[in-house]
Amino acid sequence: MVVQELGDGRLLVDLGFQDLEGVIGSYLLPEEEGWALVEVGPTTCDTALLKGLREAGVEPREVRDVVVTHIHLDHAGGAGLLADHLPRATFHIHEAGVPHMIDPRKLQESARRAWGPASDQLWGEIRPLAPARIHPVKGGERIPLAHGGALEVIAAPGHARHHIALFDVKARTVFTGDGAGVLVPGARHIRPAVPPPDLDIGQLLGSLKAMDAVHPEKLAFSHYGVFDHAHERLEEAGKAVERWRDVALEAARKSPTVENVTLALEEEEQRRSREEGEPADLAARSQAISGISMAAMGLLRYFDRTGLLGAKPAGSE
Repeated sequence: MVVQELGDGRLLVDLGFQDLEGVIGSYLLPEEEGWALVEVGPTTCDTALLKGLREAGVEPREVRDVVVTHIHLDHAGGAGLLADHLPRATFHIHEAGVPHMIDPRKLQESARRAWGPASDQLWGEIRPLAPARIHPVKGGERIPLAHGGALEVIAAPGHARHHIALFDVKARTVFTGDGAGVLVPGARHIRPAVPPPDLDIGQLLGSLKAMDAVHPEKLAFSHYGVFDHAHERLEEAGKAVERWRDVALEAARKSPTVENVTLALEEEEQRRSREEGEPADLAARSQAISGISMAAMGLLRYFDRTGLLGAKPAGSE
C-alpha cells in the first residue's frame, strides 16, 4: 500500500488494483472537521482503501464527503460496501448515476456481459447504496474544504453521461476521473478512455474545454497520479481522442468488427510506445484499466449511433 503526500495536506492512496501499483488511486483532501475522499475504486479494493486510510492516519468516521467522478465500477463499485465503514460520509454522485447506485443490478449485469467470468474477480459484488447517504450533483455544486477551500463540481459528460470532474480551488487541481483519459506513471502520452455504452466524442472534447476553463495548474488522474502543465495535458488528451477516433473509423469502414478495430488501435499504441521509448510494463498496467477491446466497442457503438459508418444520417440518435 502506498500513501503519497501531495502537499497542502492532500494525499493519494494507491488501491493496488489486481496487485498492480499506479493503476487506481483515491485522493484524500482535508476539510475543516474531517476529510473528503475522491474516488473509491471497485469493491475488490475496499480493504486496500481502508488500510490506506489507516496508514494516512485517517479514521473512517472522519471521512465526511465521498465524491465519485462517475459510476463505472473502477471508480464507484465499492461505494455500497464502503458506506458501512464510513458512517458519517455523504456520497456525492451525478444525478443520472444515482438510480444505479441504489439498485446496482444493471451495473452488475453489464459488467458480467463485458468482462465475462472475470468480472467478479476484477470488480467484486456491487452492493446497494442507501438513498439517505446520497447527495445528487450535476455540476456547479461546491463541497467545502479546509482553510476556505472548496471542491467545485464540473459537468463533464462524454466518457459517460454521468461523469463529473472536480476542481480543487486552493490546489488549482482538476480531478479528471476518466474525462482526460489514462496516464499511468512512466507513460509518455495519454491513453483515451472511450468505453461503451454512452460514449459521446463531441461531449468528451467539450468536457476537456470545461476543465481547462477553470485554469488549473495540475491534473489529478484516477489512473493515475498528479501531473503539472494542465493546459498542455488537456490539449494532449483531446488530440489523443481524435487520433483514436480517426484510426478506429478508418478500420471500421473496412471491417466494422470489434476484432478489426481493436487490432488497429493496438498497432497504433504499439507504434507510439516504440517511438517514445515507453517501458514495456506500461501496456499491462494501462490494459488492466483501459482495455483496447472495450475502446473498440465504445467507438463502434458511437459510430453506429451517429451514422459515421453510413447506416444513419450523421448526428442521428
